[in-house]
Parts: sequence; structure tokens; C-alpha cells
Amino acid sequence: MENLKDMIEKLKNGEIKQIEVDKSTFYEFRELIVEREDFKRFRGIAKQKGIVVYEYMEEERS
Repeated sequence: MENLKDMIEKLKNGEIKQIEVDKSTFYEFRELIVEREDFKRFRGIAKQKGIVVYEYMEEERS
């Protein structure tokens, strides 16, 4: 879980552009971002085979 938290911070800080989450870690990852105040800045894009690619946006989504 610490690794996921580190990855989320790197995504927020612009050190990485996106995080690819597979179905085995999706719920754990989702739980971590939902707890954050900036939750609405994360955008998940569903891909094939249960993979979701998350990006951090400059503005909150509506």
C-alpha cells in the first residue's frame, strides 16, 4: 500500500504522467484516492482486460 501512496504523490507532483492499475489492485488504489481532498482531480480511463489508467488533472472534474 505504501508503494501506491508514493505513486499517487508522484502523479500529483507531475513526476509521472499516469498510473496503470490492474484489477487486482483497483479497489485498494480507489480507496486511497477517494480519501483524498483532491479526489476529483484524478481521472480513470478504462482499458481492456480490467486495466484502468489514472491521470492527474490540473482542474477538478465536475
